[in-house]
Parts: sequence; structure tokens; C-alpha cells
Amino acid sequence: MNIWIVFSVVFGYFGLLMLISWITSRNSNNETFFTGNRKSPWYLVAFGMIGASLSGVTFISVPGEVGNTAWSYFQFVLGNFVGYFVVAQVLIPLYYRLKLVSIYSYLNQRFGIGTYKIGSFFFLVSQTIGASFRLFLVAGVLQLAFFNAFGIPFWVTVFITILLIWAYTFRGGIKTIVWTDTLQTLFMLGAVIITIIVIVKDLDLSTQGVVQVIGDSEFSSVFNWDWRSPQNFFKQFFAGIAVVIVMNGLDQNMMQKNLTCKNTKEAQKNIYWFSLSFVLANLMFLCLGVLLYVFAEQHGITLPQKTDDLYAFLALNHFGLVTGVVFLLGITAAAYSSADSALTALTTSFCVDFLKGEVTQKKRLGIHLMFSAIMFVVIVVFSMINDQSVVTAVFKVAGYTYGPLLGLFAFGLGSSRIVRDKWVPLICVLSPIITYMISTYSEQLLWGYRFGFELLIVNGLITFLGLVLISERKRMVMSNTKSTSR
Repeated sequence: MNIWIVFSVVFGYFGLLMLISWITSRNSNNETFFTGNRKSPWYLVAFGMIGASLSGVTFISVPGEVGNTAWSYFQFVLGNFVGYFVVAQVLIPLYYRLKLVSIYSYLNQRFGIGTYKIGSFFFLVSQTIGASFRLFLVAGVLQLAFFNAFGIPFWVTVFITILLIWAYTFRGGIKTIVWTDTLQTLFMLGAVIITIIVIVKDLDLSTQGVVQVIGDSEFSSVFNWDWRSPQNFFKQFFAGIAVVIVMNGLDQNMMQKNLTCKNTKEAQKNIYWFSLSFVLANLMFLCLGVLLYVFAEQHGITLPQKTDDLYAFLALNHFGLVTGVVFLLGITAAAYSSADSALTALTTSFCVDFLKGEVTQKKRLGIHLMFSAIMFVVIVVFSMINDQSVVTAVFKVAGYTYGPLLGLFAFGLGSSRIVRDKWVPLICVLSPIITYMISTYSEQLLWGYRFGFELLIVNGLITFLGLVLISERKRMVMSNTKSTSR
């Protein structure tokens, strides 16, 4: 594709984002940045969250990963669907009842300041790494499509990418994100639909023919019942539930958008409609994955070594100009829809959880810049060591960093016991270490068993058990008994 077309597409796209930012950030303040003044329409949040949840990882990695593990990822998505209902029924009412800006403030009320700080710290680490991994994808595509032609190094591409995100989020924050996510979701889903149409026309398939080609393909098998495989149904399904609870329900990034809705009922309605759309969107990406491999086979195309490069390689080189343009819009929108909200959530969490919300707009701006710089460093380092599918890397990291949050919230909501707050940080640090050791030696210790995404559940369980060990029962009953005897 002509590099100046690429430049025009990206420039025009960001021009549109900057216009939205200017409109939504007028008369903005810290409350606008953190909560959007709690005036976001639920349907707007629901649609925008599709793009934020799918992100560049789904857009790039899921279609390519079909070549490695077929449709086994859909088992994980089914678990996600159940997980969203748990979030809507349990966590959303809690957050609205407590009127939280940062959801980790709950840990302070339930346990104490030590637990509160370590919980927020794990979010900051998790979100920084996860968002950086996702942004790594779009930076790689822009490098391939535009910057390589000018001999510009990858780190410059990353710097420009993050600078653009900072430029349209530093004023309006979450209020701007709610609106830009809507636009980005539209571009992302539109790109996938157009790509599928192009492939179907090229292969001269009817609607029935498409269904038959996908159904007959070896790449469309869904269920895996081998208990030792990381793709086993039960591992994927229950891990899918746990991942949604922690990466959405216990994640400031996703919850901050839900908490911009007017009330609990509208936030729950947003989750219900979004969860259904999320499943359908993932199904569409998996169908695209099969069609990409069928197209390549039919045309005798030599595929790139990394499955993450499959969609970009075919779209930019074999699907024509229009599809290439919409692909660039789609991948840019997909990656930025999660990265921009992540940057906003990181800033919010640090300001509220560590600075107690007592920040001027100037200080908030400096923190926003700080997290932008941290993401830049993480992406550059990851580009040097990455040797696997990014979708696998993201959830693997989540298993270690979100596990303590899962254990903390599960214990807080499911038990009335009181913990020794000063020991909680130690438990939260030891838990991922123990989980890593178990995962490393699982085949030797557990008769060939290999962990997949369910590692998150193990991590959360270890944290939960650790909290039990440093806890005691409430003494309110004893106190009441004494007062009665008097």
C-alpha cells in the first residue's frame, strides 16, 4: 500500500479523535476526567466497551491464533459471558452503593490501608503491562505499513503512537474516552465485516457456502476434552469467568466507564447488552480467522511466521486498497480504544489511591505524562523479547498480576473475617511466586497437567487461603454478649 495513503488515513483518523476531544473536554475538571460527571448514556458506554474489551489483541491475535488452537478460544469467550453477569449482579451494585471513584477504595473500607495500597499497586502493574502489550500490536502494524519506508526505528513509532493518545485524553479523560470508544468500535467491527465480504466474494461463496467452508474446516473445532491440555474446555471456561471478573469487574479501566452511567440499573443494562455483543463479535473474529487461512491456501500464499502478522499481511498486500485502508482504521481503532482508556485509568487510580484525590489539574497532567513514559519503555522492551502470540502473553501476565486482586475481593465479599492488614502485602507478593513455581513444575508434580488461562484461578485461590491464615473472626458477637450481661 502506498505510504502516503497510510499517512492520510492515520492523520485523518486522529484529526477526528482530536475534534471529539475538543468538544467533550470543554469546561472539564478533575471530576470530568475521573467520572465523566456520571452522565454517560448506558447504550453509548455499552457499544464503546466492545472495542475496549476486544482491543488490538483480539483484532490481530485471535484470527491468527485460529491456526494454532482452532476455535478453542471460544470456550474461553463462553466463560466470559457468564463472568459479565457476575460483574453486573455482584460488583456493579457494590461500587455504586459505596459511590467509588477508584474501585480499590473498597479494599480500604473492608481491610485497611495496607491492603488498599497493594491492591491498587497490582492494578497499576497489570494495566501498564497489559495496555503496553496491546499497543505493541498497533505500533508494529504502523511500522510495517508506514515507518519502515522512511527507515524510522520502532521506538520512534511507539513514541509517536503514545504521544497521540496523550494528546486527545489529557483534558477530558474518561468523558472523552466514552465517545472516542464508540467511534473506534464502529471502525473496528466495520473493518472485520468488510474483510469477510471481500474474502467471500473472492472465493465466490454464497451464505450457505461460507457456513459450510467454516464448519468443515479443521480450524473451526471448538471443544477440547483432554484434561492435560491448556485448551481443555473446563480450564478455558472457568478461566474465562475468572478473567472477566478480574480484568473487567476488578479493573479500574473497564469499571471507570461503567461508573460514568447515571445509576446502578443503567450500568447493569450496559453490561447485559455489551456481554451479548461481545460474544457475537468474538465469533465474527474466529470466522474471519478460518477464512484468512482458507484464502491463503486457495491462492498459494506463503504465510508469515508469526500468526499475529497474518491478518495484517493479507489485508495490506492481498485484499486491495479499500480493504487495506479499512484494516488500518480498524487496527488503529482497536488498539487505541483500550490503550487510551488504560492511560486514563492508570492516572485516575494513582491520583485517587495514592494521592487521595487531592491533585490539581497540573499535577494530574504530570501523572498522565509519567504513565505515558512508562508504557513507552514497556513496549520497547517487550518488542525485544516477544516470541509468542500477544493474546497468550496478555492472559499469561494477567494470571500472575490479577490473581491477588481476585483473591482479595473474593475474600472481602465472601467472608466476614478480619485480616491482619500489615501482612496482606506479603501474601499478595508470595502468591504469584508460588503460582509460578506450581506452573513451572506442574507436569512433573501433577501427572503431565499443563496450566492454561486457569492459572489465574490458582493464583486467586492461593491469595484467598493466605488471607484465611492471617485472619480471625469478628469480635462483635462477643462484645454484644458482654454488654448484654451487664
